[in-house]
Amino acid sequence: MTKRHVSLPDEAETAMTDFIDEVDERLASDEEDTCDVVEDVLIDLTGDRDAYERWESGEDVSAAERVRLQSYDPCNTTLESEYYAEKDEAAFEESKHLQWLWRQFDSLPIADNVAFALRFRAMLADHLFESCGDGCRFFKGITFTYGHNITVGDNTVIHDDVHLDDRGELTIGNRASISDGAHIYSHDHDLVDQTTVRNYQTIIEDDARVTYDAMVRAGCRIGENAIVGARAVVQGDVPAHHVAVGAPAKSVKVKPGWEADAAPLDAGGADRKEDRRIEYDLPDDIDVFDEFQRDF
Repeated sequence: MTKRHVSLPDEAETAMTDFIDEVDERLASDEEDTCDVVEDVLIDLTGDRDAYERWESGEDVSAAERVRLQSYDPCNTTLESEYYAEKDEAAFEESKHLQWLWRQFDSLPIADNVAFALRFRAMLADHLFESCGDGCRFFKGITFTYGHNITVGDNTVIHDDVHLDDRGELTIGNRASISDGAHIYSHDHDLVDQTTVRNYQTIIEDDARVTYDAMVRAGCRIGENAIVGARAVVQGDVPAHHVAVGAPAKSVKVKPGWEADAAPLDAGGADRKEDRRIEYDLPDDIDVFDEFQRDF
């Protein structure tokens, strides 16, 4: 059984469509800086325009109010991923602003309006992700490292509180489903020196399902039409049409009706992540620090 169709009153539908189209056009335009568009949208969505204009006109505001008003401008904020040494600085300069808009939008009460929020996030994904297909649904609380290293196909759904780590690259196919609380990684840390990071391409193929609270480690491939069971920890590839469960995840069955197309169960779990390793070089003049302040 599929879901029932739900429609909004005409006046509400028109208002939401007009607003999303307006933001979409402004983000696509070369005439406005993305940072300015994000600031403008957040001020209006929070209803803080009057306070912002008072502050801009030089009226006294408290220190806390000043921090709040300044933080609508993403240039006055930092994200954890901003500190990552190997990131693509040019790509991040744009994606940071869009990621800030996505995160701040999700913190607002209006983000619980499903009809509006799904369309607003889908519009943002078109600007933020490397590419995003049609008919995608992105629910509340989704986080990502950058956003610009994510590719999503058509009609894919990503549910509440999913983490999409695209420190490496993350490719999600058509009609895939990522359930609440799942974590999909594309980077890993060295066992000896945890500050050494290795990046990979992680792949979720067409029609695959990663279910509730599961974790997919960096460099894994979830095959076409495969299922990762609830709270499973995937450390190797899951072949097409397999059902993998447990920690570490193991293939335990083939989806009914696909037996003739699937690899044997013992084919699951192969570790091919080094084939998907993404090499990077750091600039010679980069200003780095050891966050743990260790003495070697």
